[in-house]
Amino acid sequence: MTRPDTGRRRSRRSPVPVAPAPEAPVADAPAAAGPGAGAPAPAVPAAPAATGRPPVMGDVARLAGVSHQTVSRVLNEPQAVRPATRERVEAAIAALGYRRNPAARSLVTRRSEVLGVVSFDTALYGPASTLAAIEGAAREAGYFVSIASLPTLTSASVSEAVERLLAQSVEGVVVIAPQQEAAAAVRDLPADVALVTVEGDAVDGRSAVSVDQAEGARLVVEHLLDLGHPTVHHVAGPRHWYETAGRVRGWRTALEAAGRPVPPPLQGDWTARSGYEAVLGLDLDGVTALFVANDQMALGALRALHERGVEVPGRVSVAGFDDVPEAAFFIPPLTTVRQDFGQVGRRSIRLLLERIRGEGGPTASLVPAELLVRESTAPPP
Repeated sequence: MTRPDTGRRRSRRSPVPVAPAPEAPVADAPAAAGPGAGAPAPAVPAAPAATGRPPVMGDVARLAGVSHQTVSRVLNEPQAVRPATRERVEAAIAALGYRRNPAARSLVTRRSEVLGVVSFDTALYGPASTLAAIEGAAREAGYFVSIASLPTLTSASVSEAVERLLAQSVEGVVVIAPQQEAAAAVRDLPADVALVTVEGDAVDGRSAVSVDQAEGARLVVEHLLDLGHPTVHHVAGPRHWYETAGRVRGWRTALEAAGRPVPPPLQGDWTARSGYEAVLGLDLDGVTALFVANDQMALGALRALHERGVEVPGRVSVAGFDDVPEAAFFIPPLTTVRQDFGQVGRRSIRLLLERIRGEGGPTASLVPAELLVRESTAPPP
């Protein structure tokens, strides 16, 4: 971070100024009466010559002419300090380039103000957006985030990552666990670890936050059935993902509730190529509607239908899931399901902080999904 410019320059020949005697250890001494009362606080003297060591709180106190306790209150409870005194201390902090020592502070407060997040190295829209939302929510709550990004989520790698974060004195951990093996690792962690899982099913004794995947899929299927389609074919995500299972469950339940046939689902892996290949080989006899488990696979499905000379939505309607930023610019614009990742982040951090404070018990929190109808769905021919 660039140090603020104090606006003062000092000749090397200038003597080191003598700081006034420290104040008594109180945060807010009464102002002196007299003609000068109400005038701006005197300017802080220039910083003393470099000592070869980083400045400490005592240096700030001497330069500002206040007590060590007053500096501490300015840093921790600024609202409890008179504005003129606070401004003088802040000017001294800027002049010296003082930075707080988080390790020393955590020894006193027993708080590191750092949360850990276990994620995996992926460019997939859902997990990447979830991570960004968690980090933003933690920052809003006054916490920094330490991230352990794993190439793959296995029981061993998740356990090792959590232990590594705890060794860094994080106060709690969020595990983004969209795959079943990651959830198994969470189940084996010590019960006294403050932890919340995201994007997975609730694990015994742990709070969990996720978008209601089954509800989102149900909304898509009911929309297509309401348009008059006799049934809806499905391109599913990869096996062992909770999101895949939830979306398949919502798709199947909606068709069964309407008394419609349930076609065998096709299998994809979240990539556009897998959606393209699944639909390129699909027998389209009787197919009028496709629900594709994410927008990237839906993009591949649209390409395959285009190459096969199938008009969308005139001949086949297509819907996705996620509402990636590009979905509104597909040809045609894609009907899809929006996931509120910001809400996922805020809820996960709130539940984690409650767990850290020892408040409440395990909670499974479902964030509602939202159907966005665009031009890729229409009544069947």
